[in-house]
Amino acid sequence: MAQTKVIMPQMGESVAEGTVAKWLKQPGDKIDKDENILEISTDKIDVEVPSPAAGYLIQILIEEGQTVEVGTPLAVIADSMDGTAAAKPAAPPKKEKKVEKAPEPEPEPVEEKPKVEKPVKAAEPGDKRKFYTPVVLRMAAEQNIDLEAVDGTGMGDRVTKKDVQRFLAERKTRAEAAATPAGEKAEMPAMVLDGSEEIITMSNVRKRTAEHMIRSKQTSAHVTSMQEVDMTPIVRYREAVKDEFRKQNDFPLTYMAIITKEVVETIKEFPQINASVDGDKIIIKHYINIGMAVALADDTLIVPVIKNADDLSIRGLARAIYDLAHRARNRKLTMDDIEGTTFTITNHGLFGSVFGTPIISQPQVAILGTGAIRKRPWVVGGDALAIRDIMFLSLTYDHRIVDGSYGGRFSQRLTERLESWDPSRM
Repeated sequence: MAQTKVIMPQMGESVAEGTVAKWLKQPGDKIDKDENILEISTDKIDVEVPSPAAGYLIQILIEEGQTVEVGTPLAVIADSMDGTAAAKPAAPPKKEKKVEKAPEPEPEPVEEKPKVEKPVKAAEPGDKRKFYTPVVLRMAAEQNIDLEAVDGTGMGDRVTKKDVQRFLAERKTRAEAAATPAGEKAEMPAMVLDGSEEIITMSNVRKRTAEHMIRSKQTSAHVTSMQEVDMTPIVRYREAVKDEFRKQNDFPLTYMAIITKEVVETIKEFPQINASVDGDKIIIKHYINIGMAVALADDTLIVPVIKNADDLSIRGLARAIYDLAHRARNRKLTMDDIEGTTFTITNHGLFGSVFGTPIISQPQVAILGTGAIRKRPWVVGGDALAIRDIMFLSLTYDHRIVDGSYGGRFSQRLTERLESWDPSRM
């Protein structure tokens, strides 16, 4: 009898763990391949996880409300129930073991926390004034927190895991400050209690992002090339048609849609930019999936993907960009929306930055940064000066497989396409 394990998936490069929100199937249920069997919640997205194989769910390893790391087995699927009479009821004993283990550490902090000088009321399970995720409820129970006292920064002022971690850090700081005798210099050089400095514990997402960035710098030989682009033709066209475009569609015409189209066309001329490295092998991708970095409300980033961007018009790209950004900010992305990027664009100009040096997202070999479009004096027609709309492009590429001449020619060709842009390309 063949068995397949359902694994906690990787949901974005900076997501290291997820919470089992709900099991949609139970032990003994027949399951088709790709049929959704459970719901998972993270700090960035809520997704339904499909079955990796057809068969029967014979064992649930992680119960609802539990948070586990990426790669953790969640359940077991068998191709048949033949000879597995003991396999179906095997789930309850395993669950009981997990339930037996869970209460053991929990009573200790719950009993000890009230002994703190200023105990905090635990969250009421039946309180429906706000919605709390299983992760937040678990942390509140373990740390004896009144969630009504925590300021929420999520959608609709929802309390997130990051908010709870910040609350705990502040509570610890206040307790240690109160415990320090008057006039005694606290021997904690990293902690200032006079309010001139603040200590914030890194969230798991922030730690994961840091690890990913460091790993990328250690893996790839980063080189960044800059280009100044005269965006005046594109700016004038967009200003002339943007209102009518919005009336005809339920999404806006953005500069990013036009830039993305020209990036895709340039990649077709320079396919080695759309590749990855596996040991001493270069893998050229004959499909173009563009990742678009989106900033979320908690100052973290997620990179949803425009699949097969080479098949889309500017109108289609504008629709895709609007849809992905909207769903990213509302935690409505699916697993498919964040997997398979072959080339990434990050628009740091959205925040007023003129140019930057983005870090490659592994295992890709290049990333393009677009700066803010600013009016500047520009030499035209030989020696004449004019006021033009100028943007900096910054292409960071992996020098292991992309030489300076190749990366420079890619940037130059993209610049030419943007500066000679014509509305007929719509």
